[in-house]
Amino acid sequence: MKNIYLIGIGPGNPDYLTVQAINTMKKADVFFFLEKRKGDEDFLKIRREILERYLDSGTYRVVSARIPKRKKGGNYVEKVKAWREEVAEVVAGLIKNEMEEGENAALLIWGDPSLYDGHLEMLQHILKRGVIDFEYEVIPGITSVQLLAARHKIPLNRIGEPIVITTARKLKECETDEVINTVVLLDSRANFERFEDTDIDIYWGGYLGTEDEILLSGKLRDIIEDLERIRIEAKKKKGWLMDTYILRQPEETNE
Repeated sequence: MKNIYLIGIGPGNPDYLTVQAINTMKKADVFFFLEKRKGDEDFLKIRREILERYLDSGTYRVVSARIPKRKKGGNYVEKVKAWREEVAEVVAGLIKNEMEEGENAALLIWGDPSLYDGHLEMLQHILKRGVIDFEYEVIPGITSVQLLAARHKIPLNRIGEPIVITTARKLKECETDEVINTVVLLDSRANFERFEDTDIDIYWGGYLGTEDEILLSGKLRDIIEDLERIRIEAKKKKGWLMDTYILRQPEETNE
Protein backbone atom coordinates (compact mmCIF):
# COMPACT_ATOMS: atom_id res chain seq x y z
CA MET A 1 0.00 0.00 0.00
CA LYS A 2 1.23 3.49 -0.81
CA ASN A 3 1.17 6.03 2.01
CA ILE A 4 0.99 9.82 1.90
CA TYR A 5 2.06 12.17 4.69
CA LEU A 6 0.72 15.73 4.90
CA ILE A 7 3.34 17.36 7.11
CA GLY A 8 2.81 20.80 8.62
CA ILE A 9 6.15 22.63 8.48
CA GLY A 10 5.16 25.90 10.12
CA PRO A 11 5.32 29.37 8.58
CA GLY A 12 8.83 29.40 7.16
CA ASN A 13 11.48 28.85 9.83
CA PRO A 14 12.99 25.33 9.99
CA ASP A 15 13.16 25.73 13.78
CA TYR A 16 9.35 25.53 13.93
CA LEU A 17 9.14 21.92 12.78
CA THR A 18 7.93 19.56 15.48
CA VAL A 19 9.83 16.41 16.45
CA GLN A 20 6.92 14.42 14.99
CA ALA A 21 7.27 16.27 11.67
CA ILE A 22 11.01 15.59 11.49
CA ASN A 23 10.60 11.92 12.39
CA THR A 24 7.87 11.54 9.78
CA MET A 25 10.01 13.21 7.10
CA LYS A 26 12.66 10.57 7.74
CA LYS A 27 10.14 7.89 6.70
CA ALA A 28 9.47 9.47 3.31
CA ASP A 29 10.96 8.01 0.15
CA VAL A 30 9.81 10.90 -2.03
CA PHE A 31 8.69 14.49 -1.50
CA PHE A 32 6.24 16.12 -3.89
CA PHE A 33 6.80 19.82 -4.56
CA LEU A 34 3.92 21.66 -6.25
CA GLU A 35 4.60 24.89 -8.14
CA LYS A 36 1.96 27.31 -9.39
CA ARG A 37 2.92 31.00 -9.43
CA LYS A 38 5.48 33.74 -9.02
CA GLY A 39 6.79 33.67 -5.47
CA ASP A 40 6.72 29.89 -5.26
CA GLU A 41 10.51 29.84 -5.61
CA ASP A 42 10.74 31.24 -2.07
CA PHE A 43 8.49 28.50 -0.69
CA LEU A 44 10.35 25.81 -2.64
CA LYS A 45 13.70 27.12 -1.41
CA ILE A 46 12.55 26.91 2.22
CA ARG A 47 11.27 23.37 1.69
CA ARG A 48 14.62 22.32 0.21
CA GLU A 49 16.46 23.92 3.13
CA ILE A 50 14.28 21.95 5.54
CA LEU A 51 15.09 18.67 3.78
CA GLU A 52 18.80 19.45 3.69
CA ARG A 53 18.82 20.38 7.36
CA TYR A 54 17.00 17.36 8.76
CA LEU A 55 17.60 14.53 6.27
CA ASP A 56 20.70 12.77 5.03
CA SER A 57 21.56 13.33 1.38
CA GLY A 58 20.65 10.42 -0.85
CA THR A 59 17.97 9.03 1.45
CA TYR A 60 15.07 10.62 -0.45
CA ARG A 61 14.10 12.02 -3.82
CA VAL A 62 12.17 15.14 -4.81
CA VAL A 63 9.61 15.27 -7.61
CA SER A 64 8.29 18.68 -8.71
CA ALA A 65 5.10 19.27 -10.66
CA ARG A 66 3.42 22.33 -12.09
CA ILE A 67 -0.17 22.85 -10.98
CA PRO A 68 -2.76 25.09 -12.69
CA LYS A 69 -3.60 28.59 -11.54
CA ARG A 70 -7.03 29.18 -10.07
CA LYS A 71 -9.33 30.96 -12.50
CA LYS A 72 -10.69 34.29 -11.32
CA GLY A 73 -14.22 35.62 -11.58
CA GLY A 74 -17.54 33.87 -11.12
CA ASN A 75 -18.64 32.12 -7.94
CA TYR A 76 -15.69 31.97 -5.55
CA VAL A 77 -16.62 28.68 -3.84
CA GLU A 78 -17.27 26.92 -7.13
CA LYS A 79 -14.03 28.22 -8.63
CA VAL A 80 -11.98 27.02 -5.64
CA LYS A 81 -13.61 23.58 -5.68
CA ALA A 82 -12.97 23.25 -9.42
CA TRP A 83 -9.36 24.36 -9.01
CA ARG A 84 -8.73 21.91 -6.16
CA GLU A 85 -10.05 19.10 -8.31
CA GLU A 86 -7.60 20.11 -11.04
CA VAL A 87 -4.74 20.07 -8.53
CA ALA A 88 -5.98 16.72 -7.21
CA GLU A 89 -5.54 15.29 -10.71
CA VAL A 90 -1.89 16.38 -10.67
CA VAL A 91 -1.35 14.86 -7.22
CA ALA A 92 -3.09 11.66 -8.31
CA GLY A 93 -0.68 11.44 -11.23
CA LEU A 94 2.27 11.79 -8.89
CA ILE A 95 0.98 9.09 -6.56
CA LYS A 96 0.32 6.76 -9.49
CA ASN A 97 3.49 7.34 -11.49
CA GLU A 98 6.16 8.50 -9.03
CA MET A 99 5.66 5.97 -6.22
CA GLU A 100 6.18 2.25 -5.90
CA GLU A 101 3.92 0.05 -3.80
CA GLY A 102 4.97 0.20 -0.17
CA GLU A 103 6.63 3.60 -0.52
CA ASN A 104 5.93 6.73 1.53
CA ALA A 105 5.49 10.16 -0.05
CA ALA A 106 5.22 13.51 1.71
CA LEU A 107 3.81 16.92 0.96
CA LEU A 108 5.31 19.68 3.11
CA ILE A 109 2.40 21.93 4.00
CA TRP A 110 2.92 25.58 4.90
CA GLY A 111 1.72 26.09 8.47
CA ASP A 112 -0.75 23.33 9.34
CA PRO A 113 -2.61 20.99 6.94
CA SER A 114 -5.90 21.63 8.76
CA LEU A 115 -5.91 25.45 8.62
CA TYR A 116 -6.47 27.34 5.37
CA ASP A 117 -5.15 24.53 3.17
CA GLY A 118 -6.85 22.27 0.63
CA HIS A 119 -4.58 19.22 0.44
CA LEU A 120 -6.73 17.14 2.79
CA GLU A 121 -9.78 17.69 0.59
CA MET A 122 -7.73 16.87 -2.49
CA LEU A 123 -6.58 13.52 -1.12
CA GLN A 124 -10.14 12.68 -0.08
CA HIS A 125 -11.36 13.62 -3.58
CA ILE A 126 -8.81 11.24 -5.14
CA LEU A 127 -9.87 8.38 -2.88
CA LYS A 128 -13.57 8.97 -3.61
CA ARG A 129 -12.89 8.64 -7.31
CA GLY A 130 -11.52 5.17 -6.62
CA VAL A 131 -8.81 5.20 -9.27
CA ILE A 132 -5.90 4.97 -6.82
CA ASP A 133 -5.72 3.29 -3.45
CA PHE A 134 -3.50 4.73 -0.70
CA GLU A 135 -3.48 5.64 2.97
CA TYR A 136 -2.63 9.04 4.41
CA GLU A 137 -1.66 10.66 7.68
CA VAL A 138 -1.80 14.27 8.86
CA ILE A 139 1.07 15.71 10.90
CA PRO A 140 0.09 19.04 12.51
CA GLY A 141 2.31 22.09 12.34
CA ILE A 142 2.70 25.51 13.94
CA THR A 143 0.46 28.06 12.23
CA SER A 144 1.05 31.71 11.35
CA VAL A 145 -1.73 32.51 13.84
CA GLN A 146 0.26 31.03 16.71
CA LEU A 147 3.45 32.72 15.58
CA LEU A 148 1.72 36.09 15.18
CA ALA A 149 0.52 36.00 18.79
CA ALA A 150 3.94 34.90 20.02
CA ARG A 151 5.74 37.63 18.09
CA HIS A 152 3.46 40.33 19.50
CA LYS A 153 3.58 38.73 22.97
CA ILE A 154 -0.20 38.51 23.31
CA PRO A 155 -2.57 35.62 24.05
CA LEU A 156 -5.09 34.72 21.40
CA ASN A 157 -7.81 34.43 24.00
CA ARG A 158 -9.27 37.10 26.26
CA ILE A 159 -11.55 36.41 29.23
CA GLY A 160 -15.13 35.68 28.23
CA GLU A 161 -14.60 36.33 24.51
CA PRO A 162 -14.66 34.08 21.47
CA ILE A 163 -11.79 33.92 18.99
CA VAL A 164 -12.90 34.27 15.37
CA ILE A 165 -10.59 33.11 12.57
CA THR A 166 -11.72 34.32 9.18
CA THR A 167 -10.54 35.22 5.71
CA ALA A 168 -10.23 38.71 4.30
CA ARG A 169 -13.04 37.87 1.89
CA LYS A 170 -15.41 37.27 4.81
CA LEU A 171 -14.12 40.25 6.78
CA LYS A 172 -15.72 42.48 4.17
CA GLU A 173 -19.12 41.26 5.36
CA CYS A 174 -18.51 42.03 9.06
CA GLU A 175 -19.85 45.06 10.89
CA THR A 176 -17.61 46.87 13.35
CA ASP A 177 -19.42 45.50 16.41
CA GLU A 178 -18.85 41.95 15.13
CA VAL A 179 -15.06 42.40 15.06
CA ILE A 180 -14.15 41.89 18.71
CA ASN A 181 -11.20 39.47 18.66
CA THR A 182 -10.71 38.43 15.05
CA VAL A 183 -7.80 36.75 13.27
CA VAL A 184 -7.65 37.53 9.54
CA LEU A 185 -5.73 35.42 7.03
CA LEU A 186 -4.20 36.63 3.76
CA ASP A 187 -5.69 40.04 3.12
CA SER A 188 -4.37 41.00 -0.32
CA ARG A 189 -6.78 43.95 -0.61
CA ALA A 190 -6.19 45.55 2.81
CA ASN A 191 -9.78 45.09 3.98
CA PHE A 192 -8.80 46.37 7.41
CA GLU A 193 -9.02 49.88 5.93
CA ARG A 194 -12.80 49.93 6.41
CA PHE A 195 -12.24 50.00 10.19
CA GLU A 196 -9.88 52.99 10.08
CA ASP A 197 -12.31 55.31 11.86
CA THR A 198 -13.00 52.92 14.75
CA ASP A 199 -11.22 52.25 18.04
CA ILE A 200 -9.90 48.88 16.86
CA ASP A 201 -6.33 47.72 17.55
CA ILE A 202 -4.35 45.71 14.99
CA TYR A 203 -1.51 43.23 15.42
CA TRP A 204 -0.07 42.65 11.96
CA GLY A 205 2.62 40.35 10.63
CA GLY A 206 4.00 39.83 7.14
CA TYR A 207 6.19 36.94 5.95
CA LEU A 208 5.95 35.45 9.44
CA GLY A 209 8.70 33.01 10.31
CA THR A 210 10.97 34.04 7.44
CA GLU A 211 14.03 36.27 7.23
CA ASP A 212 11.79 38.96 5.71
CA GLU A 213 9.37 39.03 8.66
CA ILE A 214 7.69 42.39 9.37
CA LEU A 215 5.68 43.28 12.49
CA LEU A 216 3.49 46.25 13.27
CA SER A 217 0.90 46.89 15.97
CA GLY A 218 -1.13 49.70 17.51
CA LYS A 219 -4.36 51.59 17.15
CA LEU A 220 -5.39 51.01 13.54
CA ARG A 221 -6.26 54.63 12.88
CA ASP A 222 -2.84 55.73 14.19
CA ILE A 223 -0.68 53.34 12.16
CA ILE A 224 -2.73 52.73 9.02
CA GLU A 225 -0.59 55.00 6.84
CA ASP A 226 2.59 53.22 7.94
CA LEU A 227 0.94 49.85 7.45
CA GLU A 228 -0.25 50.68 3.95
CA ARG A 229 3.21 52.00 3.01
CA ILE A 230 4.95 48.90 4.40
CA ARG A 231 2.59 46.60 2.50
CA ILE A 232 3.16 48.43 -0.79
CA GLU A 233 6.94 48.41 -0.36
CA ALA A 234 6.98 44.71 0.57
CA LYS A 235 4.91 43.70 -2.45
CA LYS A 236 7.09 45.79 -4.74
CA LYS A 237 10.25 44.21 -3.36
CA LYS A 238 9.20 40.55 -3.42
CA GLY A 239 6.28 40.51 -5.84
CA TRP A 240 3.97 38.95 -3.25
CA LEU A 241 2.88 39.35 0.35
CA MET A 242 1.64 36.75 2.82
CA ASP A 243 0.22 38.40 5.93
CA THR A 244 -1.86 37.62 8.99
CA TYR A 245 -3.31 40.00 11.55
CA ILE A 246 -5.57 40.28 14.58
CA LEU A 247 -8.22 42.99 14.96
CA ARG A 248 -9.37 43.73 18.51
CA GLN A 249 -11.75 46.06 20.23
CA PRO A 250 -10.32 47.55 23.44
CA GLU A 251 -11.26 45.27 26.34
CA GLU A 252 -13.00 47.94 28.34
CA THR A 253 -15.68 48.28 25.64
CA ASN A 254 -16.72 44.64 25.97
CA GLU A 255 -17.49 44.38 29.70
